[in-house]
Amino acid sequence: MDKTESLLKKDYYEDCPGCKMDRQKELQRGLPIKQVLTIWIIVLATALTISSLFPFLYFMVRDFHIAKREEDIGYYAGYIGSSYMLGRALTSVVWGAIADRFGRKPVIIIGSATVVVFNTLFGLSTNFWMAISMRFLLGSLNGLLGPIKAYASEVVREEYQSVGLSAVSTAWGTGLIIGPALGGFLAQPAEKYPAIFASDSIFGRFPYFLPCLIISLFALLVTIACFWIPETLHTHNSEKISSQISYDALESASLRSNDKVDLKEGSETTSKESLIKNWPLMSSILVYCVFSLHDMAYTEIFSLWAVSPKRLGGLSYSTQDVGEVLAISGLGLLVFQSSLYPLVEKIIGPTMVSRIAGIVSIPLLTSYHYIGMLSGIALSVVLNCASLVKNVLSISIVTGLFILQNRAVEQHQRGAANGIAMTLMSLFKAAGPAGGGALFSWAEKREGAYFLPGDQMVFFILNIIELVGVLMTFKPFLVERRQ
Repeated sequence: MDKTESLLKKDYYEDCPGCKMDRQKELQRGLPIKQVLTIWIIVLATALTISSLFPFLYFMVRDFHIAKREEDIGYYAGYIGSSYMLGRALTSVVWGAIADRFGRKPVIIIGSATVVVFNTLFGLSTNFWMAISMRFLLGSLNGLLGPIKAYASEVVREEYQSVGLSAVSTAWGTGLIIGPALGGFLAQPAEKYPAIFASDSIFGRFPYFLPCLIISLFALLVTIACFWIPETLHTHNSEKISSQISYDALESASLRSNDKVDLKEGSETTSKESLIKNWPLMSSILVYCVFSLHDMAYTEIFSLWAVSPKRLGGLSYSTQDVGEVLAISGLGLLVFQSSLYPLVEKIIGPTMVSRIAGIVSIPLLTSYHYIGMLSGIALSVVLNCASLVKNVLSISIVTGLFILQNRAVEQHQRGAANGIAMTLMSLFKAAGPAGGGALFSWAEKREGAYFLPGDQMVFFILNIIELVGVLMTFKPFLVERRQ
């Protein structure tokens, strides 16, 4: 009995930040609102930069005068849009390893500071090569998203991990929605708001600087605040049994004379297990990549479809109209993820949440073509509802896969595991802007086709990608780690 009690007693190390965090978590009562809000704000500062350029990217490339023909603008815009994800793909594993070695906090601070510097410089770009370089550096030097997922699962008690990871995906999705809204409202301010911004001011000479500046100032505040967030990484090398071993394992261990040795060896074997051979991890990452490709392509296509003329199957919306739709979607998304998602995930599990959300997305996307036939208030109401539901479903899928990825590995491997996820996902997302733009341009040229004309082909191909992702959520492909 005494041996069992000693095994159940947790060992803490005075100078270990991870142990300090574990002690704090033991004292947590109720929903950890402060921690969840902190995570949400940090991720939002990075996520805002991802797609804030899409509403004005076409005009930015046009002003660079690099495209010889108007039809080539989308081609160059795709390069700029993809450069961020390409940069992130090349360095995500490195940042994950750094987070596992030196801690989550330094990587989070560096990532937020990167937004301040390079997003500002992107807004001041005077030519195509400066713009593409700033986006590439912004992606390659900001390795925040992988470590912040590990941080989110470590800063709260186990029963609230879904809430912490939901905050990551919610902030990410909100940033992907509010970012374009800011870009649409604030780009070219001297033309839109001449009473406030003079044409000879810095905002007149650099018409795309204002949205970048607003986001960078927000990121600056976040960077400063990050110096006060706690570290969660364990820095000691204990040879004692991990405090994470379950009560059942310890109870059964007390019945054998050699249990302590067996448990220790089992723990060491697990810690040395190759992440690449960890199929529960890799399968969830691959499913995540497919859905990420779909989401990035959808993000670009939605804006293009909304602003394109009615005669080409679009909605003839202005950038302000698109901004309003995305802002409403972002607000609804925040409410759902912070209140309803944890409850749904607890009842049916993350895999089923992702699967059902993917299935429901397919008929919803199919309806977009018919939504385009509406007009007036009916169009506004239906489009806002459809956009809100689509974004809720997309973020629900991502959140479920985040949970599966973090459950598939131990704490000391989470940074590297999320780095692998970010690398592969970034490669898929790098293809999203270029592929989405090319697909949309091709579809507009076949408006009179007999089979799936115009935007019907666009949403059909998006649905094919979504269907592939849904099929991958079934066994034997997607496997959950046994707890």
